[in-house]
Amino acid sequence: MSRFTDKVVMVTGAAQGIGQRVAERAAAEGARLALVDRADVIHEVVAGLCEQGVDAIALQADLETWKGAQDALTWTVERFGRIDVLINNVGGAINFKPFTEFTDTEIAAEITRSLMPTLWCCRAALPTMVAQGSGVIVNVSSAATRGIHRIPYSAAKGGVNAMTASLAFEYAEHGIRVVATAPGGTEAPPRRISRGTPEPRNEQERSWFQAHIDQTRDSCLMGRYGTLDEMAAPILFLASDEASYITGTVVPVAGGDLG
Repeated sequence: MSRFTDKVVMVTGAAQGIGQRVAERAAAEGARLALVDRADVIHEVVAGLCEQGVDAIALQADLETWKGAQDALTWTVERFGRIDVLINNVGGAINFKPFTEFTDTEIAAEITRSLMPTLWCCRAALPTMVAQGSGVIVNVSSAATRGIHRIPYSAAKGGVNAMTASLAFEYAEHGIRVVATAPGGTEAPPRRISRGTPEPRNEQERSWFQAHIDQTRDSCLMGRYGTLDEMAAPILFLASDEASYITGTVVPVAGGDLG
């Protein structure tokens, strides 16, 4: 298939995991790629794609800030002249423990990590998409909007869901679709870039961390974590013209866990 031939696709958090796999699969279908991450590993990912003949650029930016998102979109449009698809993949829980054990600083960090990059990137991309009269935004949410020991993260991803629905409502008249997936637990290679999760200091902290893993698997009707390809495929379907009549919805991709 070549669903993205000549389309400009921006993928955030593309240096590893789901974001990298989405980028690789989009490249195989003809996409011109703007890959964003705050880690310098993104340059290695893009170099590998360019060696295969892919038209791709690496953008190193901190998307937890408005400036980072604005710069990434400006660089993309300067290079390619447009943006057809924005895939907001940045996010990830940092701490795993009962809600009342979180400090105020930790709560703020979870919201900043898993809500603000999506909010900022949507805000940055929409003016260009409105001017074009077309565009697709795919937000990567989470099935963990119903889960234990990561309540601030759940709240952030609930915000992503609400943003998806409201932006779809507001921008449909401009030819823009806004959709999301809600991945469940995902099997992936060891992280090259740490989320910043501290090592458990005692048996209590280890049990809190294990409890969220057990709950994720137990909530999945299929009883297992998904693969990177199982997470990437629905994202790319929603980003493609095959999903041209789908907007404002969050698609669960969690083996039956509706989140």
